[in-house]
Amino acid sequence: MSSITISLIILLCLSAGFLLGMWLQHRLPDHHLSKESQDTVKLGTGMVATMSALILGLLVSSAKSSFDAMNLAIAQSGARIIQLDHYLAEYGPLSRPIRDQLKTSVAQQVDKVWHTSAAGGSGLRAVEKSTTLLDMQASLRALVPQNERQKSGLSQIQQICSEMWQNRLLILEQQQQPLTPVFIVLLAFWLAMLFLSFGLFAPRNATVFAVLLVCAVSVSSAVFLILEMSHPLDGFIKASEAPLLKALELIGH
Repeated sequence: MSSITISLIILLCLSAGFLLGMWLQHRLPDHHLSKESQDTVKLGTGMVATMSALILGLLVSSAKSSFDAMNLAIAQSGARIIQLDHYLAEYGPLSRPIRDQLKTSVAQQVDKVWHTSAAGGSGLRAVEKSTTLLDMQASLRALVPQNERQKSGLSQIQQICSEMWQNRLLILEQQQQPLTPVFIVLLAFWLAMLFLSFGLFAPRNATVFAVLLVCAVSVSSAVFLILEMSHPLDGFIKASEAPLLKALELIGH
């Protein structure tokens, strides 16, 4: 399921939780809602709230780290593309087709990952299907250095291609660690029980309904952010393509 679908399901669970609590408020015997009962429920919900807040904080931090790592990987890729184009230019006119191939491939990759609908195979799937580096390495093997300068330059070019290949594999492997569904289900259960306790002792009026609804939306939006940032190349929140766009401006001249 998509991150927005999961977030909406959690929102419904939280809303159902506090509505169920308000319904139980008028169905339970009076001694179940006594001051002593309220104090005990508040202690229990305080523990659940602390656990939930801790887990949400850790998940947000982990997702942000994954998102930042992807931005760094993209920035490194942009820098290596500029460096690769520079060495290809120094190699001589024979490298011109490879430079054109590089610029075209980068432009196509940016379009597929950031500017194409998911149905067209965007995001991580587009990175997985890309054969740009393999095609470039095949073109480089066809180059025959004419002097020591070209030989040294070709060695540096091949080294950069190897680093870019490793960077691509690292990007793919970092995205193979989705959140465990059981973990999301347990978190949703804790939060639903928390909101049930809110509704159990809350007065019935529009202000209470509005506040609890805003709280439910806030918590579900936090889950949405976690799920989105855990997949920086897919969804609504994506890593920035700015480094690659800048590389496109600088290469091929």
